[in-house]
Amino acid sequence: MKKKIYVIILICSVLVFGMMTACSSTKVERVHPDTVLDLSGYWNDTDVRIVAESLIADCVNAPAITNYIRSNGTLPVVIVGNFRNDSDEHIDTSILTKKFEAALINSGKVDFVASSSERGEIRQEREEQQTWASEETAKRLANETGADFMLIGSVKTMVDQLDNTATRTYWVYAELIDIESNRKLWLGENSEIKKVITRSKTRL
Repeated sequence: MKKKIYVIILICSVLVFGMMTACSSTKVERVHPDTVLDLSGYWNDTDVRIVAESLIADCVNAPAITNYIRSNGTLPVVIVGNFRNDSDEHIDTSILTKKFEAALINSGKVDFVASSSERGEIRQEREEQQTWASEETAKRLANETGADFMLIGSVKTMVDQLDNTATRTYWVYAELIDIESNRKLWLGENSEIKKVITRSKTRL
């Protein structure tokens, strides 16, 4: 009798373990990069794409860039500055700035130089070349290209909440500034991202 009970308990344990394992399994589904997925209601890749496409198109066609090319006969040199996250959530703004940089370079209307966060490594390499590279191939010091314009920006949010429903509105600003004179040559703004989020119990 005891042996029978032991066998039943063992079988039940195996079944329960199997059910727990099945419930905890991971499922991965590949989707197209343009697929709109809003899981948490916070800033995501779809928002980056919408904002970047809108602001980049505006910036590329800014009169300041056209006027510079017409007046100087050369492309303006642009450097990417800081895109501040002034929102109430964690946002990796470097993704947004890289999209700006790639689109502006590919437009053929501007030249880019390395940002401040990138220049340190490049300068270190140039310094080391003075010692370790041949005289014919070592790159000269103090021969960097100075930027004409700096691109900066920010991301802000406004949240309105009542009970378990909230709206999240995002404002993304981008500015093109003349480095020599501090004049703002172009200001872009996008406020297309607005979400209504309803949750049953969890706090928004």
